[in-house]
Amino acid sequence: MTTFKQTRWSLTDLLDAPDGPRFNDYQSQLTELLNEFEVARSILSPEIPLPEFVRVLDTYEAINISLRHLVGYALLWFTEDTQKQAALIYKARMDQLAAEVQNRTLFFSLWFKGLEDDQADRLIGASGERRYYLEATRHFKPYTLSEAEEQLINLKDVNGIDALVQLYDMITSKFEFTLEVDGEKKTMTRDELGSYVRHPSPDVRAGVYQELYRVYGDQRLVLAQIYSNRVRDWHNESIQLRGYRDPISVRNLANDIPDTVTDTLLSVTRQNNHLYQRYFKLKAKWIGMPQLRRYDVYAPLTQAEKRYEFGAAVELVLNSYRDFSPTLAEHARCVFVENHIDSELRTGKRGGAFCYSPLPKMAPWVLINFAGRARDVATLAHELGHAVHALMAQEHSVLTFHSSLPLAETASTFGEMLLTDRLLKDEDDAAVRRDLLADKIDDTYATIQRQAYFTIFERDAHRLVMENKSADEIAAHYLTNLQEQFGDALDIGDEFKWEWISIPHFYHVPFYTYAYSFGQLFALALYQRYRAEGKSFEPKYLKILASGGAEEPAKILASVGIDMASPAFWQGGFDFIAGLVDDLEALEHTK
Repeated sequence: MTTFKQTRWSLTDLLDAPDGPRFNDYQSQLTELLNEFEVARSILSPEIPLPEFVRVLDTYEAINISLRHLVGYALLWFTEDTQKQAALIYKARMDQLAAEVQNRTLFFSLWFKGLEDDQADRLIGASGERRYYLEATRHFKPYTLSEAEEQLINLKDVNGIDALVQLYDMITSKFEFTLEVDGEKKTMTRDELGSYVRHPSPDVRAGVYQELYRVYGDQRLVLAQIYSNRVRDWHNESIQLRGYRDPISVRNLANDIPDTVTDTLLSVTRQNNHLYQRYFKLKAKWIGMPQLRRYDVYAPLTQAEKRYEFGAAVELVLNSYRDFSPTLAEHARCVFVENHIDSELRTGKRGGAFCYSPLPKMAPWVLINFAGRARDVATLAHELGHAVHALMAQEHSVLTFHSSLPLAETASTFGEMLLTDRLLKDEDDAAVRRDLLADKIDDTYATIQRQAYFTIFERDAHRLVMENKSADEIAAHYLTNLQEQFGDALDIGDEFKWEWISIPHFYHVPFYTYAYSFGQLFALALYQRYRAEGKSFEPKYLKILASGGAEEPAKILASVGIDMASPAFWQGGFDFIAGLVDDLEALEHTK
């Protein structure tokens, strides 16, 4: 059996090196393909023969493949060391190249959006499995500007808002945090600091958050100003120029989710605050506190958190996947075999975790900051879920293998449930089972309620910025957001008013976070089906993953009998969580 060790990933499957022979090859290919594509401009018409239209699509796909080698390398090289000047310069070059490619190919999507419905339908019918890509492109027809305007936006973003968001990453990646643990002061990264939010000591847990928001708070005016500019740029382009109804409508359309569905999701979430408030009151009793503080949300129920060696954690996750489906386990294993995972802790490395899938038929790259915590094992299961989702959809085009954002969390959340069930299956001790169930509820809070309330805050924050409210006023509103979530179940320290400037998604991808809530609730519904149907559910689930982004989300959900417009669907996910709380209470009564 192979024992996997913590390493920095290899990027050679994308490029051998920046400016190396393969870089020159891909750049030459890109130039030739772009020239060929631009020649096709002269033949684009509503009556274009179908074989010629298919050839244009083929060329467009090939352009994307070459570009993703170059841009993918740039992104991953930068995230492994955000302070490396050569990586920063290379990424800036590739961002500029991507903008140029987007501008040179822009005429195609503009032309296609401008067709009449019957004209577009004729071409879509000949596009094969790229059908949904073209259908989704047509959704943006009402919000599309002229070619010259679209090109200007692409160019200004590179050295405008994109550069400003990159500056946020550079500033925050350099942050160092000091925490006293067991009488020793330690200097650490944010991810290392985060490993202590589940520390058994209440003082250490409080120290984590106080230090986190002290450091971010010291830079609050700069970071809040970057956010203000992010919001104003979003508003100026999306509302004023393009004519979207609301700021969140931009993300909803990109996700192919109606505004009304998002409204329903957030409304049902608010109606279930009582569920987590009930759980947090129970947790306060279990850890011997009259009331939880916000510092204690992730407090362990035992005094010593179990630690995991990396190789053992990998095998545990792979075996969890294998219990459900050997196919999924083999896909997950590819990430390690191909050395596409960066699991080390390093200063300068981007914090958090992500999975990046630049191309089909290529093992995705996974970045995690593995510190040996149980949470890190769950994160590994989560990110590998993203990887297997991409590999299950690898037979699709580069244009359609990525799932839509809300469904992108399906496999990751399902993977975490597989891990939890395996741990519960192997454990007879009621106290340990209680801890596992509590950890899972903690996780559902972090992924559903917390993320939904991030989106609720974002909707308000975009309005407040455009009303010229100050950073302090927005921070005060953020505290109100937390108070609504937690009611009288938690005491919230004043420093939490600066939590919002520490959330990268607010800067990188506005209104991204509700996709976590969507994906988790959808995955819980699927997991209920799995528990009811057993092994017969496996092919149905694999079919969902294999759909990738080749079909609209509503149809993928409908294929397993789910109506995403129904409040009952979302409530069903919360009912599942309520069942976990009931199980916890039952364990408590048996002690």
